[in-house]
Amino acid sequence: MNKSINLRSLSAQLIERVIDKGESLNTVLPHAQKKLSDKDSALVQEICFGVLRTLPQLEALIGKLMERPLTGKQRVLHYLIMVGLYQLLYTRVPAHAVLAETVAGAEVLKRSSLKGLLNGVLRQFQRQQDELLASIQDGPQRYLHPDWLLKRLQTAWPAHWQQIIEANNIRPPMWLRVNRQHHSRNSWLALLAENEKTANIDTEVPEALRLDSPAPVSQLPGFEQGWVTVQDVSAQRCALFLEPQNGESILDLCAAPGGKTTHILEIAPEAKVLAVDVDAQRLTRVHENLQRLGMQAEVKQGDGRTPQAWCGTQQFDRILLDAPCSATGVIRRHPDIKWLRRDRDIAELAKLQCEILDAVWTHLKPGGTLLYATCSVLPEENEMQISAFLERHHNAVAFSLSGAPETGLQVFPAADGGDGFFYAKLMKKPGTN
Repeated sequence: MNKSINLRSLSAQLIERVIDKGESLNTVLPHAQKKLSDKDSALVQEICFGVLRTLPQLEALIGKLMERPLTGKQRVLHYLIMVGLYQLLYTRVPAHAVLAETVAGAEVLKRSSLKGLLNGVLRQFQRQQDELLASIQDGPQRYLHPDWLLKRLQTAWPAHWQQIIEANNIRPPMWLRVNRQHHSRNSWLALLAENEKTANIDTEVPEALRLDSPAPVSQLPGFEQGWVTVQDVSAQRCALFLEPQNGESILDLCAAPGGKTTHILEIAPEAKVLAVDVDAQRLTRVHENLQRLGMQAEVKQGDGRTPQAWCGTQQFDRILLDAPCSATGVIRRHPDIKWLRRDRDIAELAKLQCEILDAVWTHLKPGGTLLYATCSVLPEENEMQISAFLERHHNAVAFSLSGAPETGLQVFPAADGGDGFFYAKLMKKPGTN
């Protein structure tokens, strides 16, 4: 652990890699955190997530505080100013520490000549904070979303778009799934209470718990023994809707990091599960999750568009397709999605989903069930995708889920609820192929 690392300059560099280089925070942050103590790691994560969550507001403030934006080799200092502003606005770090550490960050970044500028901008914000915030409160930046996404949400969900963006802009709750092979939800709750922690249950999802305060997994009773898994309540619904049975052959496609694979095996421990993902690196997480829970599944790397390459002519009783998507339903967990996605991506993703659906449908047994799921709230990837599929495949029958239309169930992100998700349950008519 390197005690000389300036956490503010590190955060600014990570944010620059996300915004200017298009890298995922999921990729750059864990690598940086390896060098930090738990406390420092938590602060860097809070700063990076917070800046990416509130980026348009911080951009608007810098526009008011500076005549010209910092560009080129000085661009990283633009993000360092954001780091300072975010801390002053949203954290309990004392203001004097924010200024001292953020200004010191300029030296670490070999931009000592601009320390005065940095200090002056942050002090000016302190003096004029109320006035500056009032001057930007009515602009489009108040929604903290890119214009293209805001327009799509307003068009698709005129009655719900504000609820969606408000949920996107808050810190996510921490949901857990109790492993029914080890404990009932109530018995594990009692163990949690012994550790002086409390949680709320979900009335519809039988093993789901929402912690009142997020906690490290090391503080969760039996985590290493596989008694409990961190998984959002909306993601938990996938395996429940799939209804896996012992003895069946089940395909979990786009399976990484393996939360749904292990949930299938908790429900049906004697099912024969094949977990497939296109990303070899992310498949290591599937192996880790299976190992932690003491479960067996066949794990393969493969592209969902070419199933014959990894399963030949094999057919499955059930298929869970957690399709690649825009991830617009999990923005509160991954705020960088707002700045990494582009409007044109949606049509490309819908095309990919269509190709995977068509390819894998031939590997479902007659009478078998396919559950299509996304963590998206955009109709092009969800009900429109399923409607088009049903028009192409006359041997497919759709089921209503929780009283929703047969084209699927759309769930929006909610402050104390789950992430945004879509589910469609399809059966292949018996006697067809």
